[in-house]
Amino acid sequence: MGTDGTAAAAGFRGRVVMLVDNGVNGDSRVQKTARSAADAGWEVVLLGRSPGGVAQSWRLGDAEVRLLAMPDPLARRRHEFRRAWLRWPLAYPPSGIAAHRQQSVKAWQADLAVRAAQLSVADPATARLALRKRLLRAEQTAAKLTRTWVSGRYWMLTQARQRRRFRNPWDLAYTKFWQAVKGDGAWRRLEPSLWDYELAYGPVLDELAPDLIHANDFRMLGVAARAKIRAAARGREIKIVWDAHEFLPGLKPWQDNARWLPAHRAHEREYAPYADAVMTVSDGLAELLRREHGLSSMPDVVLNAPAADHGELTPDAPAPDLRALCGVGPDTPLLVYSGAAAKQRGLDIMVDALPQLPGVHVALVVNKPTGPYVTGVLARAARLGVADRVHALPYVAHWQVVPFLSGADAGVIPIHHWPNHEIALITKFFEYSHARLPLVVSDVKTMAGTVRSTGQGEVFRAEDVADYVRAVRSVLGDPERYRAAYDRPGLLESWTWEAQAEVLDGVYRRLLPDRPGPTPSGSPGPAAGSDPAGSEAARPAVGAGT
Repeated sequence: MGTDGTAAAAGFRGRVVMLVDNGVNGDSRVQKTARSAADAGWEVVLLGRSPGGVAQSWRLGDAEVRLLAMPDPLARRRHEFRRAWLRWPLAYPPSGIAAHRQQSVKAWQADLAVRAAQLSVADPATARLALRKRLLRAEQTAAKLTRTWVSGRYWMLTQARQRRRFRNPWDLAYTKFWQAVKGDGAWRRLEPSLWDYELAYGPVLDELAPDLIHANDFRMLGVAARAKIRAAARGREIKIVWDAHEFLPGLKPWQDNARWLPAHRAHEREYAPYADAVMTVSDGLAELLRREHGLSSMPDVVLNAPAADHGELTPDAPAPDLRALCGVGPDTPLLVYSGAAAKQRGLDIMVDALPQLPGVHVALVVNKPTGPYVTGVLARAARLGVADRVHALPYVAHWQVVPFLSGADAGVIPIHHWPNHEIALITKFFEYSHARLPLVVSDVKTMAGTVRSTGQGEVFRAEDVADYVRAVRSVLGDPERYRAAYDRPGLLESWTWEAQAEVLDGVYRRLLPDRPGPTPSGSPGPAAGSDPAGSEAARPAVGAGT
């Protein structure tokens, strides 16, 4: 990859570098965005974080994907390097010695087991055989006691790490202090791990010299903004598109940490003014972002819709058969959930209802089929005597999702009431719809309202098992009634990625109006006589673009 000017020289409309804080695989929105931008004539490099810590690269259509090795030493807090003498005086120091000692004791016991086996088959006439056996038994007792001691100290170390949840009075006071002293710059003290992203992505961004950075979500916003500032100091202009997938104030931190949300909100507030355009996943989230950051105009909405056509990808990798993986025939009622597995996603209700739904099976197509949460759901199914009717399956490739899900009788979205759940039509909603599945959804605001208006499914009260059972019985009792909603002219067509890709390209054209370029062969171009940027052409930039 060359430097500034190479993109134009190669016939591209400009160089776009997309940033995401994950390993790309499994993030269908990011993958489709990269492919669509490349298909529209932009030179696209997608930078992600390698989950294994080893740099990787591949092609995604005409886009280049690079996964960067990202060391994250700043993700560890300083207290993790200190011993908790008062609370856990016998805990091992957090230096790695605990794992070493535990493994050493296991090796000792393994050696003793081999020696015991040797003595058990030794010739009875062997000299001092009885004494050697007694000494071995004494050593085995010592090894057992040592292992108990080591395990206890290791457990104390684990407790010392886990019990520190950043919610005690000291941590709350620490957070308030730095907020008062540094304002939005407080994230530098409260969440220094954000610098790990900068140190991994920043140098690569500078080398690529993009015309436009497409920053996905809140962590990448700061990386993009700092690259824009450095480029301006060198006399180059970079445009930034901030693609906000979620409303940060509505997130529930994955750990009990009073610093996490204030830090990330401060980071987002500091760098939001550098965005030249903002896009997001729903009208509701667009309005929240406009109010939160005082944006001069509404963000563009690019729905998380599936592609109607995946081109050359589909024939090479046909979707697996959902029913075959579950081991059920065509006449078995099958409910499917597809998406991330977490308590707030409400998967428990699908299992709790099965004793009242004889013969119904559940397929959980999740990111971590053997993870702790799903393992707990399966254990719950076993206690209820329905384990044989619950099937945990891994994700399939994003272009296989719709045909894969179409093997079910209904799609379920049982999410709980959380701010981000109320405001969007989530990815699985569109995937279920294109699979022409009747829906069973909880009464979160936007999704419930859409289902009621289209008639494509039933709505139940979130976390209410009896009402969920009612909704499932209604859908399974007359599925064709709900499938008929998809015959409405234009409904599914408006919920395709192809329609969203036109919005995406319109944003890029608005920011780089001197790079219209020819429409690549096979890509949908603007209608004859239309404004290439559509009605958006006269809109001001969403951010201040400082």
